Amino acid sequence: MKELVEKIDALYADFAKDAKAQTENGNKAAGARARKVSLELDKCMKQFRKDSIAGSK
Repeated sequence: MKELVEKIDALYADFAKDAKAQTENGNKAAGARARKVSLELDKCMKQFRKDSIAGSK
């Protein structure tokens, strides 16, 4: 579970950097990277939810 949280932290840092580059500088490539990372973040967050529920039982 700790590894998953660390992965989520790293992915979010990448997302934030690319999203900021897109919104502030209009960097289209950064926007594409941010969208790609957001899909990966979604998967990790769903896995976190499953693991969290299983761990609380």
